[in-house]
Amino acid sequence: MKTHPRVSLSMLSHTRWTVDEDLAFFDREGVEVIGVSLAKLAAEGGWERYVERIRAGGYHVANVIGLGPIDWSDRARRADGLARTRDALDATDAFGADCIVITTGPAGQLTWEDAADAYADAVGPVFEEYAIPRGINVAIEHTNGLRVDVGFLHTLRDAIDLARRVGVGVCLEINACWAERNLGATIVDGVDTIRIVQLSDFAIGTKSTPNRLVPGDGDIPMRRIVGQLLDAGYDGVFDLEMIGPRIDEEGYESASTRAVEYVGGLLRDLGA
Repeated sequence: MKTHPRVSLSMLSHTRWTVDEDLAFFDREGVEVIGVSLAKLAAEGGWERYVERIRAGGYHVANVIGLGPIDWSDRARRADGLARTRDALDATDAFGADCIVITTGPAGQLTWEDAADAYADAVGPVFEEYAIPRGINVAIEHTNGLRVDVGFLHTLRDAIDLARRVGVGVCLEINACWAERNLGATIVDGVDTIRIVQLSDFAIGTKSTPNRLVPGDGDIPMRRIVGQLLDAGYDGVFDLEMIGPRIDEEGYESASTRAVEYVGGLLRDLGA
């Protein structure tokens, strides 16, 4: 498989594989830039068990993801949420990852504005005191509007606004923002906050989520948006996070191989 140094393959693209199967595939296919799933590691004994192995494997860990949603609107759950957040930041530091990708958790019964206040009040100090001084990059991810269970940010613009408020960065999830109004201008205005870009494709008419496609197989104008990012000065990694029944049906080896080769070729064509 022909890889590109700015293309990362997330463990989340292989939902039903074990960590051992992920790492075996990475090694077999020469994938050096990876995304690490905390949820997978937790299910197999915890992230601490894999630090030495992944670091010794010579991988460039582009991101750590999988903290899971935390309801910051419920003050009774904040202590547990803060402990989980610190643990995830410790994992990011231990793996030497470029960033940690997190969602905000649900708004519950709060207005958007009150949810943002609750998030900033609860988590902002953790970023300021626990992440930023250690050089840990945090990327807040915006999500599909159907996934109010995991977050209340459903546009890239809102993610950038909240990230600036709490002094961190954003994860641009192309599957959740490709049809936004004035996306190109939002990218230009917010490129300084973009820490990582997640790529997958979408077929118009799909009414379930997550139900993603290999980049190039669907209707997202991948070349245009990736080109806008590069033209705006984004110099980071493009992370492949492909989840859903169509990926499961095709098979992870085939889907991942095609995705890595397609995005690598696209970046070369665009001069990256």
